[in-house]
Order: sequence, then C-alpha cells, then structure tokens
Amino acid sequence: VQLQASGGGLVQAGGSLRLSCAFSGGSFPSYALGWFRQAPGKKREFVATISWGGGSTTYRDSVKGRFTISRDNGKNTLYLQMNNLGPEDTAVYSCAAKGDLDGSYYPYWGRGTQVTVSS
Repeated sequence: VQLQASGGGLVQAGGSLRLSCAFSGGSFPSYALGWFRQAPGKKREFVATISWGGGSTTYRDSVKGRFTISRDNGKNTLYLQMNNLGPEDTAVYSCAAKGDLDGSYYPYWGRGTQVTVSS
C-alpha cells in the first residue's frame, strides 16, 4: 500500500486549503484512513479519521467545525478540507491507512505535505 499526500502550501490565517491523499497498491474501500500532523518540536497528533465506507468520522477537538475529512472510493483518494486556518495548524500533514485486522494501529503512511499558516 502506498499513500501520497498533496495540496499543502502557505496560506494566511482565516484561509482554506484542501489536502488530497492518493492511495494505491490495495483495495481502497477496505481501509480506514486518517490524517495526522506534526508541528516542529511536537509529537505527531491525530487530526481526523474516516471509516472504510465513509459513514463514520472523528476529529480532534481543535479542528471540529473547521476541518472535514472525506473519501472518494471511486478515485482511491482521501481528502481533508481545512477552513478558517490558524497559525496553530501549521504542521506537516500525513495520511495513513489501516486494515480491519490492524486495530488502532496505522501501518501504512504516506509522505507528508507542509501546511504553513501565517498570522
């Protein structure tokens, strides 16, 4: 399984970005997916997750109401729509995938994309 995130960039506070994650090498609908981020000097943290069918999503509290995770099983692509961005959202964002037998562990990770929010 391979994952590749894209769509990051530099944006002013209050702006929006849409991240994409291209998936290959497996049956996309069989995997639950997530977005994670890591800011300089901080541990990686979960941002949002979505179930294999897209019917169940979770978000960290600080992004609820601003970020939306979605997936297109026909295009093998995961998305993260980020609105009303703030400097605290600056980080490298990575996508990850896990199968039914992986429990809470995400064994597959893509190279991240940098999101920088200026104040």
